[in-house]
Amino acid sequence: MTAARLSFTWLGVRKSLTRHQKDQAADSFDAEGKFLSAGKKLLDISHPAFRQVTAVRGRATQYWKTVSLPYPEPGIRLIRREHIKRFSDAVAAFRTELIDAVLALNDHYAELRVSARERLGELFCNADYPTSLLDCFDLECDFPSVEPPDYLRRLNPALYEQECQRMKQRFDEAVRLTEAAFTEELAKLVDHLAEKISGTDDGKPKVFRDSAVENMQQFFERFQSLNIHSNEQLDDLVNRAEQLMSGVQPQQLRRSETTRQHIATGLASVQSTLDQLLVDRPRRNIQRRRSQS
Repeated sequence: MTAARLSFTWLGVRKSLTRHQKDQAADSFDAEGKFLSAGKKLLDISHPAFRQVTAVRGRATQYWKTVSLPYPEPGIRLIRREHIKRFSDAVAAFRTELIDAVLALNDHYAELRVSARERLGELFCNADYPTSLLDCFDLECDFPSVEPPDYLRRLNPALYEQECQRMKQRFDEAVRLTEAAFTEELAKLVDHLAEKISGTDDGKPKVFRDSAVENMQQFFERFQSLNIHSNEQLDDLVNRAEQLMSGVQPQQLRRSETTRQHIATGLASVQSTLDQLLVDRPRRNIQRRRSQS
């Protein structure tokens, strides 16, 4: 695995009021300005063009999380080294999509500023707004090193060894985070499907969407792609669930009560083991925190 980071340049659309403006606002409540927190929204982010820009960021972030594993350092996740090019190409495609969305947003920038002037009244200030939005949004990826620099081995072997141990602890924590994330995701998917295929509404099978089954299939594919095989119990549990759902189509669950009962019984068994995994995990985390204190 290697570290991967997704970074955004993003226009801030909120700004704190000046001290004078806070004092004015406080006067209306007979309060002191220094005890008041107040801000203004510079642009209407509900505008369709702005929502398109935000949507690209959401899809890029979701993709990054889908193809990577958690890491205890903020802003960093782990991906397989053989996936670096595919990840870079995908981010480049998202960046192109973002540029196009920003170009469209910039075409509406003048009307957004007019709208802001009308809504903010005396709080509107031209200095709060850039002349163009074209340089206010961007995204990129990089692959920061999470290993101690080799020169440290020569300059200070003891410190190098200390950094190696710190790195090992972080990767150990990454393993725990990965196990927890997969366990919780599987638990939610199993709970959701089990609830939908169990019982009835007014004597009829409960209605559920195809995605309840499709999301589980996608989970199995992602687990096989990213799994680091650190937890035999979790591996076995996922295999059991995958074998249970192998070849099962949403229409089968809708039409066949026998199929629903078979899947429901199997999911109940999986749920029972998942519940035990979820109970055990917090205890391990508490022990880790105590060892660090």
